[in-house]
Parts: sequence; structure tokens; C-alpha cells
Amino acid sequence: MTAALEDRLAVIETCTRMAWHADHREWDRLRDVFADKVRLDYTSLNGGEAVELAAEDIVAGWSQALGGFDATQHLITNHLVDVTGDSAVCTAAFQATHRLANPFGAPLWTLGGDYRFDLARSGDGWRITGVVMTATWADGNKDLATLAAEAGSR
Repeated sequence: MTAALEDRLAVIETCTRMAWHADHREWDRLRDVFADKVRLDYTSLNGGEAVELAAEDIVAGWSQALGGFDATQHLITNHLVDVTGDSAVCTAAFQATHRLANPFGAPLWTLGGDYRFDLARSGDGWRITGVVMTATWADGNKDLATLAAEAGSR
């Protein structure tokens, strides 16, 4: 296998692991896909500004926000990878389904759109240094995010 193909597959694996570990609540393993500092941009969904956070802070926030759902499933596909030396960009389509039984509305909220991952090669492999999530569509009960965050903080 060529080095270029190995890098491409390792980049895709790292991005896929972000979704897998979050959905399976493997918070310690989720930490391992991130560099020490990561620029997160979820402004297409939440407004505001992009932020730079320590990996531990991302994991803590996601464990609270996602951990309050009964289940989540983040599907990432159609990866396009560009590797330049020790940096890489991976763009991919996503569909994220969130489930939370509640007495006040539909139990599902699904988003679709694109991710852009920025990655850097480290001594331990590829690590995510930036994530831009661009939501292009949604269906279902967006209020589930608030309910899940409240449940996750208990």
C-alpha cells in the first residue's frame, strides 16, 4: 500500500472514530481523535462564533450534550481527503440522528449536511485540529437538544 493511500485511510478512520466514539459514549477514546486544541465551528446550527477548545473540554461538553440522549447515530460518508505533508483536510457528508423519548413532542431530531475536518499528523497518528459542521437540512424535534442537555447535566 502506498504512503498516500495509507494516509488517506488513516484520516478517514480518525474522522469516523469521532462519530463512533461519541455515539457509543466512549469518551476516553473520543479524546484520542483530537489534537490538544481544536477549532470548532457549529455556527450554521447555533449561530455565534467558532471557538477554540481544549480536547478535554470538547469531550466534557459532548458527554453532557450527547450523553443526555437515549441514542445518537452520526453517519459520515463521501470522504474527500487532501493530504499535504503533515496536514490534511477531509470533507464529508453527514447525517446525525438523535433520539430522546419525551412527553412533549416527537422523539427524533435528524440533521444533514457537511463536515470539514482539519487534521495534523502527530507521533500517534492523525489528530483532528478543526471541525466545521455545515447543516443544510433538519427534520424532527430540535427541542430535543435542550432536553438532552438538561438530562445530561443531572
